[in-house]
Parts: sequence; C-alpha cells; structure tokens
Amino acid sequence: MKRKILLMLFFIFAVVFAGAGSLARAQEAAVAKPSSAVILEVLRHEISLLKMLLANLSAKNPIDSPGYIAVDLESKKTLLSKNPNEVFPIASITKMMNAVVARENIAEGKTVVLNDAMLAPLGSSPTLYKGLAVSVKNLLQASLIQSANDAAEALAQTAGKENFLALMNQKAKDLGMENTAFFDACGLDPRNRSTPADLAKLVAHVHKNHPEILAITKSNDFWLPDQSGALLKFQNVNNFYPLPAFVGGKTGYLPEAKQTIAGVFNANGKPAAIVVLHSSNRQADVFRILENIQK
Repeated sequence: MKRKILLMLFFIFAVVFAGAGSLARAQEAAVAKPSSAVILEVLRHEISLLKMLLANLSAKNPIDSPGYIAVDLESKKTLLSKNPNEVFPIASITKMMNAVVARENIAEGKTVVLNDAMLAPLGSSPTLYKGLAVSVKNLLQASLIQSANDAAEALAQTAGKENFLALMNQKAKDLGMENTAFFDACGLDPRNRSTPADLAKLVAHVHKNHPEILAITKSNDFWLPDQSGALLKFQNVNNFYPLPAFVGGKTGYLPEAKQTIAGVFNANGKPAAIVVLHSSNRQADVFRILENIQK
C-alpha cells in the first residue's frame, strides 16, 4: 500500500505539471488566452481530484455498488460481479452509446450550427452557444470529456433526434444488450437503463472498434472560446483520467442512478471492462474491484 501511495503522489505532481503544460499549449494555439484566475482554478481542481483519488485508493470500505462487473476483454471471462443482470438507471454512461452512434453515422468533420433546441438540456457550457458553428469532433469531445448535455443533444439532433435515439436502441440490440433502453441521448432521463453485463458488452465494442472514444474520455486538454473570446477549459469529469491504468470510459450521475461508470482499466497487464452502477462512491468501488481481480 505504501508503494501505491507513493505512486499516487508521483501522479499528483505529474498531472499538475502536465496541466501546466497543456495551459501553455492552449495559450500558444489560441488568440484568446486563459486568465490567471482560470489557470489557478484548473490547477486547484487537478490537485483536489488527485487528493480524492489517493483517499479512495487508501480506503478499506467494502464495495458499495449493488451491481457491478469486471470482464477480461481478451478472454471474455467474468472476473468479478454482483447482480450483473440487474437493471439500473445509468445516467451519463448514455453518452458512450451516443458517441458510438455519432462516430458510425455522422462525419467527424461535419459542421453543426447550434440552435435553441440543441442547447435546451441542463448541463450546458458557456462555450457552446446559439449560432456557433462547431464540428462534430468538438461536440464529441465536449460530450465525452465534460459530459456536456447540450453537446450530446446537438449530436443527436444533427442526425434527427428520434432517428438518432432509434439508432442508439438498435445498436444496443445489435450488441446483445437485451436489458438496455434509451429514452434520451444525453443521460438526463432516469428511464435510460441497463445492466452491468450489458454495459460490459458496450465497453467491449468501444474498446475493439472505437478506441478513439476511449482516448477522448482520458483527455484533459480541450479548450474552446466563449462568446467574449475568453478561452475556457472543458474539465474532464471522468475522474480516473490521471491514472495510467485507466484506458478510458464514461462516468455518470443522477439522484436516481447515483454514481456510475463504465470503462476499461489495465489489470494484470490486460484490459478489463469494469462497470459500476448505483454506487455511493464509484472511485472507491473501482479501486476495490481492481484490488480483487489483481490478487
């Protein structure tokens, strides 16, 4: 455990310095530059996140989630599970399926002009505003990194909202996700539901066919200017992103869903899909699962 704590402390410093480097690159690449206040807030957030990860790594609580699964993505063997076929609301894990459908049906370079309907969902960003012409690529990054609901909604409406939702549900059927249903494209609807086993199938599909989606979810260096020209950062809410073991994934939260995550972690030198639903502390739960499958 001491070794892990020392490694985590190393990651804290590494991430802070990496954050400072990304700020410098953002300043060089943009006409507008982040203010000193924005820079300080970003660094405070990085340090706070790493402290929380360290605390949860060191915690000894039992796994809180009533439904989880860990699957070896090479052998397809289930390594650990509890109620893998029980249905739970999934919150913003929805955006992982949104991204799959967008990547498979909309050209990445397509430009979208944002309108009121696209910006209607709660959870918006000041850098996404009415009349903005933005690429599908940037909408994907906003949706997957900061979990921006307006970005996810814009992707859906670009292909026709009802059509996009139908494609999400059809993709779930194609992947054998028999207990999964989507009622919106961003995850605000608590009726969006799935099981740990179903979501492991989605994660496996993304890992095999769309590694670029996982790469986006691990990135913490995405900036866009707001209407005033001020450069703002999309903060990564997939709060395992600093960890080398985290390949990528999507977190979520709703009061009805509690904390959720579906992602890929390296365990014993191999990729494992880990899904945690309805948790009071997904970080601690994921660390306990990793400890169990690496014994």
